[in-house]
Amino acid sequence: MDQFVQDAGEPAPMWPAPTPASGASESSGRTDRPVPRGPAEELTVDGEAEPVVVKLGVWVSNTKTRRSKLDAAQLAALAELGVDWAR
Repeated sequence: MDQFVQDAGEPAPMWPAPTPASGASESSGRTDRPVPRGPAEELTVDGEAEPVVVKLGVWVSNTKTRRSKLDAAQLAALAELGVDWAR
């Protein structure tokens, strides 16, 4: 359950790639608004030769939609970052 399938059918790493970007948006104080879908971050993922491009807004939307499939540790990590729906 470490991956979700993107719209194109390619697996996308779910953990830990988006977590640093999530923390970055937290520190900017924008916790009261949805994350825009367009902006992308290049993140280094263990086991990947190249950086992975993650669109944070798309990841947040997909993760929220599929939150029933997240385990307790994943929900706790999101709740620690201030994600209300993860509580």
